[in-house]
Amino acid sequence: MTTYRFCIAPMMEWTDRHCRFFHRILTRRARLYTEMLTAAAVLRGERERLLGFDEAERPLAVQLGGSEPRDLARAAAICADFGYDEINLNVGCPSERVQSGAFGACLMREPALVAECVAAMKARVAIPITVKCRLGVDEQERDALFAFAESVIAAGADALFVHARKAWLKGLSPKENRTVPPLDYALVRALKHAYPRTSIVLNGGLADIAQMQAELADVDGVMVGRAAYQNPALLMEVDAAFFGVPPAVESRRAAIEAFLPYVEARLQEGAPLSAMTRHTLGLFNGLAGARAFRRHLAMEAVKPGAGVEVLRRAVRLAGEGSRVAEAAE
Repeated sequence: MTTYRFCIAPMMEWTDRHCRFFHRILTRRARLYTEMLTAAAVLRGERERLLGFDEAERPLAVQLGGSEPRDLARAAAICADFGYDEINLNVGCPSERVQSGAFGACLMREPALVAECVAAMKARVAIPITVKCRLGVDEQERDALFAFAESVIAAGADALFVHARKAWLKGLSPKENRTVPPLDYALVRALKHAYPRTSIVLNGGLADIAQMQAELADVDGVMVGRAAYQNPALLMEVDAAFFGVPPAVESRRAAIEAFLPYVEARLQEGAPLSAMTRHTLGLFNGLAGARAFRRHLAMEAVKPGAGVEVLRRAVRLAGEGSRVAEAAE
């Protein structure tokens, strides 16, 4: 059975391949997800740029957006051929752009259509098909979530990832939808109780390792988004805490050292340094040298021709800041 004990959420403009490679350095076992890709983009776009990934990123899932079963099935087949381990259908994004495309959270009002999409993908590929959703949208009540789950599980969904907030499609921005609607973890626990044979993964507002471990008493896994991105050092605790194996890396400095060969390779391909270092900015958060680390990268990594020495220097500055703080105590 696929394990979803700890997953890093798909996040638009954040979880690109550079981010995922860096996160994989920090944790060998967490399940990683791409940014959402529309089925139309997969079918008609530059596939290697959109779907390419490093084998080191696995286990890796691709998140698709769409509402046309035939297109999603075709896109799923392409993703499976690329070697992804899972296809996740986005039924949770509340942005207006997604609504205008008739997919994302607005699809929670159409469980039969989502079920049709799931069934079409299941018929086309052998890898797991999962769904990421909200508790509901706008004025929907508890029964709507259970009806939605019943429909997609009957269609063959292998797991549900539930962001434990409603999405308010009217009156709240996408950013506000990530924090303003109240969390209701109890409802997700009740969903797991109702569907014990289906993997149910809790998402939304999780930031503390001990809290996440406690939630595993009632659900099959946790999915962490902003906390993992803004405080990536959190991921260094995941392998031991959730999988009972030694940490993937022993220190923040060691994580950057492990990232450097990847950075050098991508620089040679023409990628700008800042495209990679932006995912490391929060690594030293909580330590005395964090500000110096962030400031150096923000100023220097964006310059034309910036190379790995910029990242090395940022690490040295982080260390110097910590030593200064220690000497002042």
